[in-house]
Amino acid sequence: MRIPHTTYLYLLTLLFSMVVIILGISPLDRHDWALENFLVVVFVLILGLSHRAFPLSRVSYSLIFIFLCLHEIGAHYTYAKVPYDQFFMANFGFNLNELMSWERNHFDRLVHFSFGLLLAYPIREVYCRIADSKGFWSYFFPLELTMAASMMFELFEWGAAELFGGDLGIAYLGTQGDIWDAHKDMALASIGALLAMSIALVINLYIQKNFREEWKESLSIKHKQPLGEDEIVRRLKKKE
Repeated sequence: MRIPHTTYLYLLTLLFSMVVIILGISPLDRHDWALENFLVVVFVLILGLSHRAFPLSRVSYSLIFIFLCLHEIGAHYTYAKVPYDQFFMANFGFNLNELMSWERNHFDRLVHFSFGLLLAYPIREVYCRIADSKGFWSYFFPLELTMAASMMFELFEWGAAELFGGDLGIAYLGTQGDIWDAHKDMALASIGALLAMSIALVINLYIQKNFREEWKESLSIKHKQPLGEDEIVRRLKKKE
């Protein structure tokens, strides 16, 4: 028997609360940890307040949970100092940065990629259930919104770094001296979202009987008359 959506959300909330508590104990930079978790609190509150009227699928809740756990790891250590190299050395006997010839800590790159890969599907679910997006648009709009959200987060990071300044601003921004850091982060989020939508498309192509018809209908012209000034004139005439 499948677990009800609300029960499943409660279980994930309990697990995530444990993750937050454990990783909230003695973080590397308490102020950065608090700043990193500001948007998390807002996001979790939105999910909690909307779950009765608009419960998401277990898949969406699971993807969100995984992303938030990755974020909490970054918040605990600060993104630029997550010790993944020590993890690989202790468990697999090799240094990942040396193997890949990396000169910086790339954990933030992983999370930005995961932002697109893991959150594009929940965004698609919202589009399909609220905006009734179908066919081509049910894949394009989630991709577009994920890319836009990534851009807005980069602007938020910039604003927070300017506001707080000093070591806290540098720790939160996490550019590690790369002037193209924001561009690369947005590109990785976009690639992750594109991959997620491609996977969803392939699955639906296989299981959805009317996939081709719906795709074709979504790209058909619904209103042949132009809008703009023409539509204003038509509406004014109707008003008369």
